Amino acid sequence: MTHTRMILGTLLAALSAVALGTLPAGASASKPIPCTASMSNPSPAQYTATDVKVSSWGDVGVTTVAHYRTTTTIHSATTNSHGKATIPYYVSGVTVGYRVVVNVTVRKDGRSGSCQTSFTPVRG
Repeated sequence: MTHTRMILGTLLAALSAVALGTLPAGASASKPIPCTASMSNPSPAQYTATDVKVSSWGDVGVTTVAHYRTTTTIHSATTNSHGKATIPYYVSGVTVGYRVVVNVTVRKDGRSGSCQTSFTPVRG
């Protein structure tokens, strides 16, 4: 009987949390926002530009974080009504051959999603 009460108590607490919208930390009531990212040129020469091309839902906030060997660069944009955003990155005198990972986060109405792409600069 005590075991049954414990199970019922746990079940009631979980149902109450869902009904009240108070899920445990790290729990999500919805799926992540879709996100795909690619580079317009995955092997750009130094002192040229390459674009991060992001696809998601329309009118979603986009943040890109490029992790260079010695620095990190952050850019922001918003997808258009078709869910597309293009974010330019200028490739100055960065380390040739070092793979620059670009983390992408999309956010809207308290929901988020993430994806990743990269580029490797070549000698200009």
